[in-house]
Amino acid sequence: MTIADGDFLWEGSDDFKNASNTAAFMRWLKAKRDVDLADHEALRAWSVDDIEGFWAAVWDYFDIISDAGYDSVLESRTMPGARWFSGSRVNYAEHILRREADHPDRTIFHHVSEVRPRADMSWGELGSQVRMLATWLRGRGIGPGDRVVSYMPNVPETIVAMLAVTAIGAVWSSAAPEFGVKTVVDRFAQIEPKLLFAADGYRFAGRDFSRVAEIEQIVAALPGLQTVVWLDYAGSGARPRLGDVAIVAWEDALAGQPVPRDGFHYERVAPDHPLWVLFSSGTTGLPKAIVHGHAGIIVEHYKTAAFHLNLKPHSCMFFYSTTGWVMWNSLLWGPLMGGRVLLYDGAPSHPGPDLLWRLAAEVDATSFGASPTYVDTMRRQGVVPKDVCDVSSFENVFLAGSPSTPETFAWLREAVKEDLWITSQSGGTEFCSGIVGGTPLLPVHAGEIQTRCLGVDVRVFGDDGRELVGEVGEMVIASPMPSMPIFFWGDEDFARYREAYFDTWPGVWRHGDFMEINARGGCFVHGRSDSTLNRFGVRIGSAEIYRTIDHMEALADSVVVCIEEPGGGFYMPLFVELRDGAVLDDTLLQEIRTRLRTERSPRHVPDEVLAVPAIPYTLSGKKMEVPIRKLLMGWPADKAFSADAMRNPGSMSWFVDFAEKRAAKGEGLYKSLAGR
Repeated sequence: MTIADGDFLWEGSDDFKNASNTAAFMRWLKAKRDVDLADHEALRAWSVDDIEGFWAAVWDYFDIISDAGYDSVLESRTMPGARWFSGSRVNYAEHILRREADHPDRTIFHHVSEVRPRADMSWGELGSQVRMLATWLRGRGIGPGDRVVSYMPNVPETIVAMLAVTAIGAVWSSAAPEFGVKTVVDRFAQIEPKLLFAADGYRFAGRDFSRVAEIEQIVAALPGLQTVVWLDYAGSGARPRLGDVAIVAWEDALAGQPVPRDGFHYERVAPDHPLWVLFSSGTTGLPKAIVHGHAGIIVEHYKTAAFHLNLKPHSCMFFYSTTGWVMWNSLLWGPLMGGRVLLYDGAPSHPGPDLLWRLAAEVDATSFGASPTYVDTMRRQGVVPKDVCDVSSFENVFLAGSPSTPETFAWLREAVKEDLWITSQSGGTEFCSGIVGGTPLLPVHAGEIQTRCLGVDVRVFGDDGRELVGEVGEMVIASPMPSMPIFFWGDEDFARYREAYFDTWPGVWRHGDFMEINARGGCFVHGRSDSTLNRFGVRIGSAEIYRTIDHMEALADSVVVCIEEPGGGFYMPLFVELRDGAVLDDTLLQEIRTRLRTERSPRHVPDEVLAVPAIPYTLSGKKMEVPIRKLLMGWPADKAFSADAMRNPGSMSWFVDFAEKRAAKGEGLYKSLAGR
């Protein structure tokens, strides 16, 4: 199937649109607020023109539980520092579990892992375990504001722990068990936790990984830690030696008497009370400790789940994620709407490449989430989900983590089902949500993100701060969002926060992505603007390169960077990882160059194409464009990147050697950086 950016692919029926959560909200606005909106674009425009009115409507529509009404929706639009719903007192966990009483026996989680057979958890079981663990935590002296961290896999126990911690007003943070010691300590040491949840190990692609030694080192590096709750997940039976730090078995922490729903007190806190701490990738420095508040996440997650994913009580959501990625914190979008979630811990393609599709089909998943990289891998491997499992339950596939190509959309339509709402979203750890995303009310066009998210005043700016339409520029947010970070931990005066997002245009959030908004409101994200390809003064987003060549059969992956040479001029190499059996010969080189020249422009053609053993990625799945660029500019390896923050650290060896050879020839070396 030949397909291009913007080609029409799908539109929901009138019945589908009218039955959507968004249409119901618009009817409610007309009846309760006398706000009569003709279509989705009118709703979106109103949501940013009257930002206080929109978020007040979200609060009321979802009946947010609060000890008292708020004094004001938004005290000030000043960023950073905007304060939302002042005067209210809320609790995130209470909203997740509010539906337990309605159907305690209904399933909320399906869990599958390489370690355990499939098991289901009911709403009643979840609520009971959360209350017992929260009561035990209070008995250990954990209270509002205390930090509790996790080094656990994607299993129900981790979600129980997160909800128990947040239910009592303590602050949650999580690292995935595949993270190395330095990566974990760089994160957790910043927030000085009192208690750690840890598992003995995990299994990935059939191989067992013990984390006992790592946990001993992590605990030794966290002097304020008092207690470790130990989950014997991998079945090793081993326990770490922790000195004076108490160790308590998971089962013992849940050994108390059941706590009835009406006998448990949720700690309702101020709207900006810290809920959890998420971390940036830390690829080139100490990770930013991003703090979100309870109220902002509650309203943002209701909005996203209902209006951008159209989740309902019958829905079952699946997104392959580890506990170290922001998408793990978003898995509870489904339960907010009364639906189910499939949790999976293990390799995504073991024992076969179609594993995730089969697992999702077995539980009648309705919403399947994945990264475009994963979907493209399935396409290249010839996987056809509709041939190996019953795909009839799938209503929506949502893509997140990197820009999508038209070929990704086409493959989903051909290999999964034609009547499929394909959405792509882009957001960030900073918001724990999307900036641009999907809507059930608009058509789907190939490679295109359907719309700007409701309540998000996202725009595209040129270098001069002028707003652009139909042109590529900087993605910015011109008005506050409730789920923006309340601060970075240890940066209460906002100095690091301002430097990260507000230095370019004071009072305007610069996200660090290139974006384009077309005439119909569709969005294209063109990659990180801090890894800009500057070709003779013309800025190119790296995603434009990837979108053009990633579907070539000979290429498994690629990464492109561009540096300014010391004597003037530019050097833009394209590094390609070849598929087994492929050779980077003159024919393939010519095909790459021709595609880029004809489908993009002569400026998109790289100066050099080089085959590499593997493309480097961060732990969160981002291509390491900036560290590669720094190496080629002359930065020493230990300053250019952190191996502990990488998914495949060995992949950087080739680039280090390549940069050193260029430096030895005097090519591309910035003298001012050489000694840094």
